[in-house]
Amino acid sequence: MQRQVGGFTYIEMLVALALVALVGLIAAPTVKKARQRADEQALRVALREIRTAIDAYKKAADEGRVRKAVGESGYPKRLSDLVAGVPDSSKPDSPRIYFLRRLPADPLYRRGSAGEDLLAADAAEVRVPPDRTWGLRSYASPPEAPAPGIDVFDVYSLNPGVALDGSRYRDW
Repeated sequence: MQRQVGGFTYIEMLVALALVALVGLIAAPTVKKARQRADEQALRVALREIRTAIDAYKKAADEGRVRKAVGESGYPKRLSDLVAGVPDSSKPDSPRIYFLRRLPADPLYRRGSAGEDLLAADAAEVRVPPDRTWGLRSYASPPEAPAPGIDVFDVYSLNPGVALDGSRYRDW
Protein backbone atom coordinates (compact mmCIF):
# COMPACT_ATOMS: atom_id res chain seq x y z
CA MET A 1 0.00 0.00 0.00
CA GLN A 2 1.32 3.38 -0.99
CA ARG A 3 1.24 6.21 1.50
CA GLN A 4 -0.06 9.64 0.40
CA VAL A 5 2.08 12.65 1.12
CA GLY A 6 0.26 15.64 2.69
CA GLY A 7 0.75 19.23 1.60
CA PHE A 8 -0.08 21.56 -1.24
CA THR A 9 0.66 21.11 -4.87
CA TYR A 10 2.35 23.77 -6.89
CA ILE A 11 -0.93 24.60 -8.66
CA GLU A 12 -2.77 25.04 -5.35
CA MET A 13 -0.10 27.46 -4.16
CA LEU A 14 -0.35 29.48 -7.39
CA VAL A 15 -4.15 29.66 -7.11
CA ALA A 16 -3.93 30.81 -3.47
CA LEU A 17 -1.30 33.42 -4.37
CA ALA A 18 -3.45 34.69 -7.26
CA LEU A 19 -6.46 35.04 -4.94
CA VAL A 20 -4.44 36.98 -2.37
CA ALA A 21 -3.12 39.28 -5.12
CA LEU A 22 -6.66 39.82 -6.44
CA VAL A 23 -7.92 40.78 -2.97
CA GLY A 24 -4.97 43.17 -2.63
CA LEU A 25 -5.75 44.80 -5.98
CA ILE A 26 -9.37 45.29 -4.98
CA ALA A 27 -8.54 46.63 -1.50
CA ALA A 28 -5.74 49.05 -2.49
CA PRO A 29 -7.96 51.75 -4.08
CA THR A 30 -10.37 51.53 -1.16
CA VAL A 31 -7.56 52.06 1.34
CA LYS A 32 -6.18 54.97 -0.72
CA LYS A 33 -9.62 56.59 -0.88
CA ALA A 34 -10.11 56.14 2.87
CA ARG A 35 -6.74 57.81 3.48
CA GLN A 36 -7.69 60.73 1.21
CA ARG A 37 -11.07 61.06 2.95
CA ALA A 38 -9.33 61.21 6.35
CA ASP A 39 -6.87 63.86 5.08
CA GLU A 40 -9.75 65.91 3.69
CA GLN A 41 -11.57 65.74 7.01
CA ALA A 42 -8.40 66.90 8.80
CA LEU A 43 -8.18 69.82 6.35
CA ARG A 44 -11.80 70.79 7.05
CA VAL A 45 -11.16 70.74 10.80
CA ALA A 46 -7.95 72.81 10.51
CA LEU A 47 -9.62 75.39 8.26
CA ARG A 48 -12.59 75.67 10.61
CA GLU A 49 -10.30 76.07 13.63
CA ILE A 50 -8.21 78.84 12.04
CA ARG A 51 -11.19 80.66 10.54
CA THR A 52 -13.04 80.60 13.86
CA ALA A 53 -9.96 82.12 15.55
CA ILE A 54 -9.67 84.81 12.86
CA ASP A 55 -13.36 85.67 13.34
CA ALA A 56 -12.89 85.83 17.13
CA TYR A 57 -9.92 88.18 16.66
CA LYS A 58 -11.99 90.43 14.38
CA LYS A 59 -14.86 90.45 16.88
CA ALA A 60 -12.46 91.39 19.70
CA ALA A 61 -11.05 94.20 17.54
CA ASP A 62 -14.55 95.49 16.75
CA GLU A 63 -15.40 95.42 20.47
CA GLY A 64 -12.29 97.48 21.28
CA ARG A 65 -10.47 94.67 23.07
CA VAL A 66 -7.73 94.56 20.42
CA ARG A 67 -6.11 97.82 19.37
CA LYS A 68 -6.44 98.81 15.77
CA ALA A 69 -5.52 102.02 14.03
CA VAL A 70 -8.04 104.07 12.12
CA GLY A 71 -8.55 102.53 8.70
CA GLU A 72 -7.29 99.07 9.70
CA SER A 73 -9.55 96.10 9.03
CA GLY A 74 -9.28 94.59 12.51
CA TYR A 75 -8.01 91.25 11.24
CA PRO A 76 -4.72 89.81 12.59
CA LYS A 77 -1.53 90.94 10.89
CA ARG A 78 -0.03 87.43 11.06
CA LEU A 79 -1.37 83.95 11.79
CA SER A 80 1.10 83.71 14.66
CA ASP A 81 -0.78 86.54 16.45
CA LEU A 82 -3.62 84.09 17.05
CA VAL A 83 -1.31 81.85 19.09
CA ALA A 84 0.98 84.48 20.64
CA GLY A 85 -2.00 86.52 21.77
CA VAL A 86 -2.53 90.26 21.91
CA PRO A 87 -3.00 92.63 24.86
CA ASP A 88 -6.62 93.16 25.94
CA SER A 89 -6.91 96.94 25.73
CA SER A 90 -10.28 96.95 27.49
CA LYS A 91 -8.70 95.90 30.81
CA PRO A 92 -6.38 98.13 32.86
CA ASP A 93 -3.67 95.49 33.34
CA SER A 94 -3.86 94.43 29.64
CA PRO A 95 -3.83 90.63 29.99
CA ARG A 96 -3.21 88.78 26.74
CA ILE A 97 -6.10 87.37 24.71
CA TYR A 98 -5.29 84.04 23.02
CA PHE A 99 -7.32 82.78 20.08
CA LEU A 100 -5.56 79.46 19.38
CA ARG A 101 -3.56 77.06 21.54
CA ARG A 102 -1.52 76.04 18.52
CA LEU A 103 -1.67 76.77 14.83
CA PRO A 104 -2.50 73.62 12.87
CA ALA A 105 -0.44 72.88 9.77
CA ASP A 106 -2.20 72.16 6.49
CA PRO A 107 -2.56 68.36 6.48
CA LEU A 108 -2.33 68.35 2.67
CA TYR A 109 0.73 70.59 2.46
CA ARG A 110 3.07 69.58 -0.37
CA ARG A 111 6.69 70.63 -0.31
CA GLY A 112 9.39 70.87 -2.90
CA SER A 113 9.31 69.71 -6.49
CA ALA A 114 9.07 66.07 -5.41
CA GLY A 115 5.55 66.83 -4.21
CA GLU A 116 5.52 64.26 -1.43
CA ASP A 117 2.57 64.60 0.92
CA LEU A 118 3.37 65.85 4.39
CA LEU A 119 1.07 65.43 7.33
CA ALA A 120 1.17 67.94 10.15
CA ALA A 121 3.56 65.71 12.11
CA ASP A 122 5.84 65.30 9.08
CA ALA A 123 5.84 69.06 8.46
CA ALA A 124 7.26 69.55 11.96
CA GLU A 125 9.99 66.98 11.24
CA VAL A 126 11.24 68.92 8.23
CA ARG A 127 10.90 72.17 10.17
CA VAL A 128 8.22 73.82 8.07
CA PRO A 129 6.43 76.22 10.42
CA PRO A 130 2.66 75.67 10.38
CA ASP A 131 2.00 79.26 9.29
CA ARG A 132 4.09 78.63 6.14
CA THR A 133 1.87 75.70 5.09
CA TRP A 134 -1.15 77.92 4.39
CA GLY A 135 -1.95 80.38 1.65
CA LEU A 136 -2.98 83.77 3.05
CA ARG A 137 -5.68 86.11 1.82
CA SER A 138 -5.79 89.70 2.99
CA TYR A 139 -8.96 91.70 3.49
CA ALA A 140 -8.14 93.80 0.41
CA SER A 141 -7.77 90.87 -2.01
CA PRO A 142 -10.70 89.42 -3.99
CA PRO A 143 -11.88 85.85 -3.28
CA GLU A 144 -11.10 84.61 -6.81
CA ALA A 145 -7.49 85.85 -6.58
CA PRO A 146 -6.41 85.54 -2.94
CA ALA A 147 -3.19 87.37 -2.10
CA PRO A 148 -1.35 88.15 1.13
CA GLY A 149 -1.32 91.71 2.38
CA ILE A 150 -1.19 93.73 5.59
CA ASP A 151 -3.61 91.42 7.42
CA VAL A 152 -4.93 87.85 7.39
CA PHE A 153 -8.59 87.73 6.40
CA ASP A 154 -8.65 84.05 5.37
CA VAL A 155 -6.45 81.01 4.77
CA TYR A 156 -6.53 78.37 2.06
CA SER A 157 -4.69 75.18 1.23
CA LEU A 158 -1.67 75.46 -1.04
CA ASN A 159 -2.29 71.92 -2.31
CA PRO A 160 -3.16 72.07 -6.03
CA GLY A 161 -5.05 68.77 -5.85
CA VAL A 162 -8.70 67.92 -6.33
CA ALA A 163 -10.91 66.54 -3.57
CA LEU A 164 -13.06 63.42 -3.80
CA ASP A 165 -16.09 65.62 -4.50
CA GLY A 166 -14.34 67.24 -7.50
CA SER A 167 -13.63 70.62 -5.87
CA ARG A 168 -10.12 72.06 -5.58
CA TYR A 169 -8.58 72.09 -2.09
CA ARG A 170 -7.53 75.71 -2.44
CA ASP A 171 -11.19 76.69 -2.98
CA TRP A 172 -12.35 75.31 0.38
